[in-house]
Amino acid sequence: MSVTVEKLEKSMAKLKITVSADQLEKAMQKAYEKNKNKIQLPGFRKGKAPRKMIEQMYGKGVFYEDAANELIEEEYPKAVEECGESVVSSPKIDVEQIEAGKDFIFTAEVALKPPVKLGKYKGVEVPKMDVEVTDEDVDAEIDKQRNTNARTVDVTDRAVKDGDIVTLDFEGFVDGVAFQGGKGTDYPLTIGSGAFIPGFEEQLVGFEIGKEGDVNVTFPEDYQAEDLAGKAATFKCTVKAIKAKELPELNDEFASDVSDFDTLAEYKEDVKNKLVERKTADEKAKREDLVVKAVIEDSEMELPEAMIETQQRQIVNDFAQRLQMQGMNFDQYMQYTGNTVDKMLEQVRPQAIERIQARLVLEAVAEAEKITVSDEDFDAELNKMAEQYKMEADKLKGLMGDAELKTMREDLTVQKAADFLVENVKEGAKKAAAKKTTKKAADDAEEKTAKKTTTRKTTAKKAADETAEEKPKRTTRKKKTEEEA
Repeated sequence: MSVTVEKLEKSMAKLKITVSADQLEKAMQKAYEKNKNKIQLPGFRKGKAPRKMIEQMYGKGVFYEDAANELIEEEYPKAVEECGESVVSSPKIDVEQIEAGKDFIFTAEVALKPPVKLGKYKGVEVPKMDVEVTDEDVDAEIDKQRNTNARTVDVTDRAVKDGDIVTLDFEGFVDGVAFQGGKGTDYPLTIGSGAFIPGFEEQLVGFEIGKEGDVNVTFPEDYQAEDLAGKAATFKCTVKAIKAKELPELNDEFASDVSDFDTLAEYKEDVKNKLVERKTADEKAKREDLVVKAVIEDSEMELPEAMIETQQRQIVNDFAQRLQMQGMNFDQYMQYTGNTVDKMLEQVRPQAIERIQARLVLEAVAEAEKITVSDEDFDAELNKMAEQYKMEADKLKGLMGDAELKTMREDLTVQKAADFLVENVKEGAKKAAAKKTTKKAADDAEEKTAKKTTTRKTTAKKAADETAEEKPKRTTRKKKTEEEA
């Protein structure tokens, strides 16, 4: 196998890969062995027809497609490694020559890692973060635990209150006509959970058991069912049962039941320490997100479209895998939400661009600062992962291929670059927008904990990755509805 590289515009390249005629012949013979049992010729038992007879009957190219697919799958990765280029997209394959007795030639058009011109990355100004944990924060966290350990009791002597769990029958109408997917029977709903469209649950407060009432709402403009988006609807609702949560008493006994501590005071102190740790980690992630966005703004790079498209598909594929791990089929999810793959790809495009930009600037910072990962750092991370998965580090390492180990080391390098940026920030006024970031970037960081700019994509880690880029929109259609859209 030999490969030549033709550089194209906008960080694109065409790899021309030549495979020997001997290799093509072996691949065609393998294709014959694979398919001969499916082919029957007059005068021969099934699977016994000679290859030459099959080629005479169906044409010389009968095995070309299978042979080409095998050679491309086998030789393309070797070509990428041999050419020494940083390929950052899936290839667009084109077969130039396939003929028995001649070399097999195909091309792969790919995106190459684009150059990055770094701007200012040391001393970037970001707002001073607040990691204070108040008594109210501690009480709120303990209340979550009390709710988790609460028992439910039947309520028969009052109307629905906020926080109740009701058993509900409902049917929705638009302009007096019932619509598909708008009917449910014996539906369990927690008032205040936000499971239904805005305004629905609040209007159930005050409903009495067994009495039908109307709930009037307007579907959001961006509702997934386009025929309902923005329309006013009336739901005929009947509350069939009410349950209320009964929280455990807040005392030493409760503390000993839910923790390793004997007293409520000790438990509260532990909760406060854990909140400080969590908030510190969250604020560090926000700061990292802000400084990386600032460096991106002050840097120059041109992203190849193929690179963006590859990242978009990766995000959607990762989401589909997470759905599968949760027991939901991706196609069923798409049908349920009314979404399409094309729409989802477009939805995740800004996120794909942001991921790529963050990775590129951090790699550039690592190169500029000569940041490397020592064997000690690598082994420490491997031991940490092994502890998470409750297995020996050597065994985990043995399960990972060379490519995964290389990616893990690269990811550690990038994370060290992110840590370097955070360590070298210039603190501005508390809650002030960072000097080199836009107001939008600061607002985004305040609203959510920033995602890590690197994610280790080892086989073991993939199973543990959890993000929430895409969620089903709120809807009144759930598992127990009688009709589905």
